[in-house]
Amino acid sequence: MLPTECLCTRLRRASRGVSKLYDDALSEIGLNVAQYSLLRQLQRLDRPSITDLAEAMGLERSTLGRNLRVLEGRGMVELSGGADQRNRLVVLTPAGERLLGEARGAWQAAQVELKQRLQPQHLDALDELLASLD
Repeated sequence: MLPTECLCTRLRRASRGVSKLYDDALSEIGLNVAQYSLLRQLQRLDRPSITDLAEAMGLERSTLGRNLRVLEGRGMVELSGGADQRNRLVVLTPAGERLLGEARGAWQAAQVELKQRLQPQHLDALDELLASLD
């Protein structure tokens, strides 16, 4: 890789590496890290609207919509109610709950691996730096 001083490039490169670690861990379950994250948010929020879910995840509604369609097609989520698309509720199905349960161990293994790559003081610093970027 070419070295660069550009913080954006370096952060994106690091983000892709971290995402790959989690994607590889989740691949046997049939999920990627974006799908896992979406399912986890649904589990936490309990029937959010599409708009509320997009805000909670920091995603554009169009990006969220594409991800939801994939999961809906696989029977992991259902869209229900609401007078229009913005107000529709997103529901985690029993199949989605089961898949999320299966994926939890793989996610935790990736989490442990990433934490082991970092020295404790670097992990603390990373937590602090990431919080400052939210």
